Amino acid sequence: MRKYKIILVFILLAIVNYNCQKKSKQLYNKNLPVAVVEAIEKRIEEGINPSIALALIDSSGIQYFNFGKTADDGMEVNRNTVYEIGSISKVFTALLLAQQVLDDELRLNDEINDFLPDSIKIPVMGDTEITFGNLSDHTSGLPRMPDNFAPSNPKNPYLDYTIEQMYEFISNYTPIRAVGSEYEYSNLAQGLLGNLLARNKNTTYEELMIKTIAGPLELKDTRIVLTEKMRENLALGHSGGQIVENWDIPTLAGAGGIRSSTFNMANFISANLGYTNTDLTKAMELTHKVRHHKAGEMSVGLGWHIKEGSNGDIIWHNGGTGGYRAFAGFIKESGQGVVLLTNSTNGADDIGLNLLNPESDLAELKFKSDAIELPEKILKRYIGVYEIEPNFFITLTLEGSQLFARGTGQEKSPIYPESNVNFFSPIDGIEITFQIEEQQVKSLEVIQNGNKIPAKKIK
Repeated sequence: MRKYKIILVFILLAIVNYNCQKKSKQLYNKNLPVAVVEAIEKRIEEGINPSIALALIDSSGIQYFNFGKTADDGMEVNRNTVYEIGSISKVFTALLLAQQVLDDELRLNDEINDFLPDSIKIPVMGDTEITFGNLSDHTSGLPRMPDNFAPSNPKNPYLDYTIEQMYEFISNYTPIRAVGSEYEYSNLAQGLLGNLLARNKNTTYEELMIKTIAGPLELKDTRIVLTEKMRENLALGHSGGQIVENWDIPTLAGAGGIRSSTFNMANFISANLGYTNTDLTKAMELTHKVRHHKAGEMSVGLGWHIKEGSNGDIIWHNGGTGGYRAFAGFIKESGQGVVLLTNSTNGADDIGLNLLNPESDLAELKFKSDAIELPEKILKRYIGVYEIEPNFFITLTLEGSQLFARGTGQEKSPIYPESNVNFFSPIDGIEITFQIEEQQVKSLEVIQNGNKIPAKKIK
């Protein structure tokens, strides 16, 4: 009798397990469109993204979907896997600004020269001075990056850039446009903003971010300096299919220095949507308010970018470092939010935007399986060095029947032919077209993210 009871228990457990799996699969398919699942799985299969960690947020809660590993021989990723979120750090900086405004510690229209050391003054074109609001909404007139940026280690380029160097640059910069006149995305401005906000509270940027945001929202894996636990859960960054160094960004931390997980970021977006009871709600709402419409088809708030969608305005930001890409966005009208993190320089903004707005198309990527075969004789003629600018080159080499491209200070990546003159790199998301005159290769053109970059063959 006991034998039959044991067998019956196993049968019942099997039935329960089958029903749970069936229910889980139905839930999975219900909340993540099949086209999105297929797109993600294809990117991982082709080595474009080692992993993609995804979270969907709505009024029913948060759901997590995880694909791939931290590295080829690494762990399966989960909601606690840590990634660099790059420029999404800017919306944390904007929130710090909004909270200081609400606490009457400064105003958005306060001139930043009044908050800098007495020996530092930023020149402007005309009579309009740079304000805190200008720094946050990218209308300060400051450039994307300072020109005294000369990293000793290009693989960790921000590590040795100091506050003194930043002050030196902003004091001597000659502006090319009036403050507030145009939108110009600026990492420098956002890094400076983070410094000023920390200086105003007599603390460091990271300490301020933890005390104001990460602590109250219980974002224990949202830090600039990795904790021991975060390091154990870190997804290794990849560029060109190779593992690369993490970026350390001490001076410009407010522009891109934060690391986080989908678990933490989903809770951050949930709070922005009003699902979390927090004292930061009013400050978050202030960051969402449109400040100008000067960014092409997008509007800009404090830190956030805003674009129209079929379900409402998409408030969003993306981010990227040397081995990571990130996306976070939400729609207040529908109460939907998305977080997507990957340990690759190949981003997946298209997936994030598609999940928020089905009318936004998924990218049509090219994969290794799309390549054709070319004889070695044709491949050999492309070997050489191509100059993009005086200090940056693309070097093409041939190993067996495989052509590789390597940018200055970067890892080499295989490129594959789709015609005699058109090649692509699925890992880097670039296309290369060669220009040939009188049977000789004269130059190439790199196409990435819609940008066309010419390079002359010099040897």
